[in-house]
Amino acid sequence: MKPFLFLIIPLFVFADGYSSKRIDVAPVNNALYIQECGACHFAYQPGLLPENAWNTMMNELDNHFGVDASLLHEDFQTISAYLQQNSAEKNMQYKRSRKIVQSLPKNSIAKSISTTPYMIRKHDEIRPSLITQPEVKGLFNCKACHTTAQKGIYSERDINIPNFGRWED
Repeated sequence: MKPFLFLIIPLFVFADGYSSKRIDVAPVNNALYIQECGACHFAYQPGLLPENAWNTMMNELDNHFGVDASLLHEDFQTISAYLQQNSAEKNMQYKRSRKIVQSLPKNSIAKSISTTPYMIRKHDEIRPSLITQPEVKGLFNCKACHTTAQKGIYSERDINIPNFGRWED
């Protein structure tokens, strides 16, 4: 009887959608980062970029995608340390972090999450008009379509594209 239970229980666990709730990247857990960076845009998980990309981005906050996002020195130090300690190459146990790192050419520095080869490849089947529509604005706006992005879950089962609906690959 026991061997039968070991075989049948996983069927119920995965049948209810549990597998789609797997965390793909470590969720954000730094209040200052959420407060400062999340005030203007989605507080991206540090595991979505390697350390060198975060360092470059932090050192260019005076022109952060056309906006002066400069921080107080102490806040800069705290957020920089958080991003470095939790960057993609330090979170290889998470699927998305690992795939992003593996997609980047050696010694390259990604300009943004949405320009990494992995992210481009993951979104290449989506019509450009769906990505650029006002409700989405661009690939940088993860939470517009990824309903569980804030939890670090980017499963295709949790995608709901505005003016399109659920994404089914």
